[in-house]
Amino acid sequence: QVQLVESGGGLVQPGGSLRLSCSFSGFTVQYHVIGWFRQVPGKQREGVSCISSRDGSTRYADSVKGRFTITAHDNNNTVSLQMNSLEPEDTAIYYCAAVLGFISPLRLGISDYDYWGQGTQVTVSS
Repeated sequence: QVQLVESGGGLVQPGGSLRLSCSFSGFTVQYHVIGWFRQVPGKQREGVSCISSRDGSTRYADSVKGRFTITAHDNNNTVSLQMNSLEPEDTAIYYCAAVLGFISPLRLGISDYDYWGQGTQVTVSS
């Protein structure tokens, strides 16, 4: 059974940093893609970043490039999202999601991802 669990959310001041983690289990295929998405109530869920275990390639939304870094930690089945220089506009519920296999080209299409975690709240406010 595939499971995804997010952790690391919280309240941070503008300009601060947070590190989210996605722990995953139950994968039975050789490759996978882990993506981070976020959603503000009343708005569409949007892709933030993703990483492919096939070749380590990554993608970022333009709004987070240079501020967020996604990293795969294969030894403990987690993917982290280091978020720096946080802005109030980054406030959202953050979800991790998985594709069993690979996506070509690598992308942040919501419909491509089959499994989702429950989400963790990130609030950027002074």
